Amino acid sequence: MGIYTIRREGVQEAEDVGVVIEGTTVMNNLGSVIMAFIVLFGLIYALDLSYPNDLKYTFEFCQKILMNLDGQRLSTKMEQMKLKMFA
Repeated sequence: MGIYTIRREGVQEAEDVGVVIEGTTVMNNLGSVIMAFIVLFGLIYALDLSYPNDLKYTFEFCQKILMNLDGQRLSTKMEQMKLKMFA
């Protein structure tokens, strides 16, 4: 699961940005990495996928702290992060 960008050498703007799940490109030509992240987040939710283990806390932070979705039930790490941010 991830986001890819294709750039031509020496060009600042990405030629293509897309989302890959289980080795298959599921969305492409998304325009920006931010849009790709939003689409990936939505796909994880819509397809009821588990967050990747190495990015579990990143997605939990975005979901529960930044978006305030289900923010009442935080893991210990996220609770500590929230206290540090808003103290």
